Amino acid sequence: MSLSYESSGVRYDQLDAFKRACQKAARTTAGALREHGYAEPASTRGESAYLIEAADHFLAHVEEGLGTKNLVADAVAAETGQTWYREVAIDTVATMVNDLITCGALPISVAMHAAVGDSAWFADRARAEALVEGFAEGCRLAGAVWGGGETPTLQGVVEKAAIVLAGSAIGRIAPKELRIVGDVRDGDAIVFLASSGVQTNGLSLCRRLAARLPQGYRTPVGHGDSRTFGAALLAPSVIYVAFVRECQRRGIKLNYVAHVTGHGWRKLMRLEEPFVYEITAPREAPPLFRFMMEAGPIELREAYATFNMGVGFAAYVAPDRVPAVLEAARTTGYDAWLAGQVRREGTRKAVVVPSLGLVFEGDTLQVR
Repeated sequence: MSLSYESSGVRYDQLDAFKRACQKAARTTAGALREHGYAEPASTRGESAYLIEAADHFLAHVEEGLGTKNLVADAVAAETGQTWYREVAIDTVATMVNDLITCGALPISVAMHAAVGDSAWFADRARAEALVEGFAEGCRLAGAVWGGGETPTLQGVVEKAAIVLAGSAIGRIAPKELRIVGDVRDGDAIVFLASSGVQTNGLSLCRRLAARLPQGYRTPVGHGDSRTFGAALLAPSVIYVAFVRECQRRGIKLNYVAHVTGHGWRKLMRLEEPFVYEITAPREAPPLFRFMMEAGPIELREAYATFNMGVGFAAYVAPDRVPAVLEAARTTGYDAWLAGQVRREGTRKAVVVPSLGLVFEGDTLQVR
């Protein structure tokens, strides 16, 4: 029987319904901003970062969590004796700052939230030091200060041997013209930036797959990848801040960007306005994803609806700006390529990948 994200206990229809309910209630509190000299700009609700508008700048705020990737780190450490908490700490920072930059905000401050079931978790010095080192490294990669955090002990809520990693980040857009507002047009180009692997999404499904493998996380990935399944899963996420910063520095207008995490390639149509996002040049899925699809098995549609499949970030730009965008990505160390185009088809909203026979209509993504 093939595996699915829903079978691993994650149902986006239920999660997204709750998110939409939160957005509706949250809008009723926006008036409180007036007392502080700020306002809520139109269309910020439902985006990856929440914006607060001042006369000459925007502030952006994000709260995000790692998910269950640290449980993979725990399982692999139990088998090998090697700690992977430097990597998952970088992942935790990446979840926040990669969302923050989707509106054009550059990170200023990042805070850590590390909740444990028992304070003895921190007694493992090598693990705790790796977590601290990785979080600081992630902040440096993002160009942000590590501004503080919280380390609650939540016995009865968090399992005794576990930690829940999350946090929040604040960023700024100045001047205000640097805001990425989503003014996508018919004919715009879609540029993909490569991921390092699963990054921080779909780990519940990955863990379920590992439990079904005779060698578990020690299973070789193959397909030209010399790593084990566990090591491949634990590659730290790419932080894309330098790409957005470089585009701003060079005066390259990004019409919209998407952080490709939850919902897989469906996230390419996060913009509320209806467009068809046609991916005409998808790369072959990296070895890790091909391994999972075969070993699961995980069907093609399920894989692209859950995982990033080698794409961590997408930028939508005017066609004549593509060379400049690719050069900005190359200069800052990212692997980027022209992947497709945006088309206007009336009120239709969809992601289409003709060479793979994949179509995700708009009703498959309900995050607003």
